[in-house]
Amino acid sequence: MSYDFNADEIFEIAEQIERNGAKFYRTGAENINDANKKKLLIELAEMEDEHENTFKKMRKELTADEKVITTFDPEGEAEKYLRALADTRVFYDKEIDSNSFENILKTAITAEKDSIVFYLGMKEIVPANLGKQKLDKIIKEEMNHISLLSKELLSLE
Repeated sequence: MSYDFNADEIFEIAEQIERNGAKFYRTGAENINDANKKKLLIELAEMEDEHENTFKKMRKELTADEKVITTFDPEGEAEKYLRALADTRVFYDKEIDSNSFENILKTAITAEKDSIVFYLGMKEIVPANLGKQKLDKIIKEEMNHISLLSKELLSLE
């Protein structure tokens, strides 16, 4: 069975990915002793919180057409599938080498790249009339994260 996902469903999963990201950064901060590095990780967690709120706002602004359910799915299988992807592919519980700030940054960059790949894949299955173009905003937010993390990683050299 194939599913058409609408923008509302994608934004809901984007919110979950951002929650997972915030948790990842906060966990990393708990394991770092350096005050400046800890501060950066907390700031990154707060950015994820802000992005979650951004996506909530974008979700509220969707039109009725962009929220329409397109597939008969009484068991909620489509939502379970998307949630499983969000929870197992992007910012899922990862072991963090608390002795290596560099490793935390590299893991975060990989997770941010994974989120972009996730959103690009979802963009391919969200029909244009269901808010496909709105996914570009999510992708740009994640690209900004990678830029920030990469800059921090390079500063360690």
